[in-house]
Amino acid sequence: MSKSLALAVLVVGAVLLVWGINSANSAGSEVTEALTGAPTDKSIWLIALGALGAIAGSVSLFRRRA
Repeated sequence: MSKSLALAVLVVGAVLLVWGINSANSAGSEVTEALTGAPTDKSIWLIALGALGAIAGSVSLFRRRA
């Protein structure tokens, strides 16, 4: 993966992670969590995909080429 693509994946992952955390702390998600005991599926997916993207972008960006 090229450096520019790795950086793009890292940035998109970070944006998704922040968006997921904000979504989990929203009023609608708080109500759903109070009723069901779990955060919304959207919040979980955004956080999971954001974390995976950030990790994949970081590893690819900072990995030494042989």
